[in-house]
Amino acid sequence: MKTTLKLSTILFAIILMSCGGKAENKKEGFSYDKKTPTETQVSNAAEKIPASKKVDLNNKGIGPITSLELPSEINQAMVTHGADVYKKMCTACHRTDKKFIGPAPANILKRRTPEWVMNMILNPEQMTKEDPLAKELLMEFNGAPMANQGLSEEDARAVLEYFRTLK
Repeated sequence: MKTTLKLSTILFAIILMSCGGKAENKKEGFSYDKKTPTETQVSNAAEKIPASKKVDLNNKGIGPITSLELPSEINQAMVTHGADVYKKMCTACHRTDKKFIGPAPANILKRRTPEWVMNMILNPEQMTKEDPLAKELLMEFNGAPMANQGLSEEDARAVLEYFRTLK
C-alpha cells in the first residue's frame, strides 16, 4: 500500500509539472479594456463637412442670374410675398430652420451667394447636373432632386428676400 501511495504521489506530481503553463500557450481572455489601434486612420476634416454646412461665397451657380446686389434694407412687401410663395411651393420639402427632405434656408446667405440661391430656385435641374456644390447637396439629401416649381424671377427674388429674414 505504501508503494502504491508513493507511486500515485509521484505520478500526480509528474502530471502537475507537465501541465505547468508555458506563457506562449496561454490564450487571451475576454476583457473590457479598450486596446489601442495598431493602425491609425488619416481623415480629412474637409470631407466630413456636409455640403449643407459648407460656406462658398464665390460660386454664383449656373442659370439666368449672373449678378445681384441686395440692398442693405429688407423690403417688407417682398418678404410677405416671398413667405407666401415659400409656404405654397417649398414647405413640402423644406423647413425654415431644420433639415428635412431638402436643406433649411435659415442663414443661407451666410453660406451661399444670392445668385447661387436664385439659380438653384430657378434652374435646379442644370444646377444639380453641373454645379459641384449642388451635386454634393443632392448626394447629402439622398438623391432627392429639387423640383423646378416654375417660379418667375420676381417670385424667386421675393423668396430670397424672405430667406434674408430667417435667422
